[in-house]
Amino acid sequence: MIDLDIILATFSRQTKEMENSDKKLSVRRTSVEIPSALNEFARIITGIRRSGKSTFVNQDFLKTDRNAFYLNFDDPALYGFSASDFVILEEAIERFQNENKGSKAVYFDEIQIVEGWEVFVNSQLRKGNLVTVTGSNASLLSYELGTRLTGRHLDYELFPFNFDEYCKLRKCDKTSESFKHFLEEGGFPEYLIYNRTDILKRLFEDILMRDVIVRYGIKDVRSVKMLSVYLASNCGNLITGSKLSAQLGLKTTATILEYLSFLEQCYLFFFVPKFNYSAKAQSVNPKKVYCIDTGMIQNVTLSINADMGRVFENAVFIELRRRTKNIWYYSEAAFECDFLYGRDVVPENAVQVCYELTSENKEREVRGLVETCKKFPGVKPLIVTFNQNDKISYGGMIVEAVPAVEFFR
Repeated sequence: MIDLDIILATFSRQTKEMENSDKKLSVRRTSVEIPSALNEFARIITGIRRSGKSTFVNQDFLKTDRNAFYLNFDDPALYGFSASDFVILEEAIERFQNENKGSKAVYFDEIQIVEGWEVFVNSQLRKGNLVTVTGSNASLLSYELGTRLTGRHLDYELFPFNFDEYCKLRKCDKTSESFKHFLEEGGFPEYLIYNRTDILKRLFEDILMRDVIVRYGIKDVRSVKMLSVYLASNCGNLITGSKLSAQLGLKTTATILEYLSFLEQCYLFFFVPKFNYSAKAQSVNPKKVYCIDTGMIQNVTLSINADMGRVFENAVFIELRRRTKNIWYYSEAAFECDFLYGRDVVPENAVQVCYELTSENKEREVRGLVETCKKFPGVKPLIVTFNQNDKISYGGMIVEAVPAVEFFR
């Protein structure tokens, strides 16, 4: 059992660390609006490690004039914390609040590593506390969580910096040149501050080890790392569990699919299905793989560096993923479209990604987009390019091509 003094000492140390954190990382986030906490709903913020969740919490914490209780469970002092220790934690919170009249804000970081945490959060809501939960695992947003918290939570996702935030940090204008640097460097805040490639490589290793291998008790460390590097090298390509198993010689297809699920849960990779009105058909068709960050792609693998087209496509996907979870690709024997997406389960927009429209690829790219739109009447077509602007008439449709600086918000 965790001692009360240990919890209070950890709280004190962690809050001092927040107060002394590097102010250079305090760029205001424009890619997502996260409203203030409410006493009837837990505010749940998820995202990959080092994407800026702690900085957001720090900024939010300082708005309370430090009159809030904060605890990060991913701390050596709290290793072994279990559900039975929540009684001691509740005592620690009550002691803090009694000494700091009017304090209602509580922050729990990485609390999902403790089984049964939802029951404790519910108890805090019943006390009228303003609860914020942050974590690096998408299970915090799962359907099961909704049933455990009985609908008493509001969910937000925080990704690495988008192009707008990148330019604010770099203090540069939004131009094709700055966008090219954005593609090369990605959006992880600490990497952009310190310009050290080993930061991204270390982060990649840490995510695999802490959020996949240790979290899920995987003993075959080599296979997970081999699979992850392969995925990073093949962003934008189609994959299946059976082919990955055969190509890499990794265990069974079922094990591969389990690994892929873990990698998606920690936000490192995303797997986009082919659109089909049948959920079963979506599950059996090959999926396209994308990585959380273009800078990370280019620092953990060498094979993709020269193919800026695929890096560009990956960046477009992440921008779309910020806006919605409902993203698909579409293809038939004679044509394909990179992305369909919408606010719900029915596509509303079609996007073709082309780094550069040329006389050789223009007809193919436009045709794939137009034919897809004909399959889904009402869907709006768009081509995203690196720096071209055009309006193209094809098959009775007008297709607009826009440069990246216009598409990326």
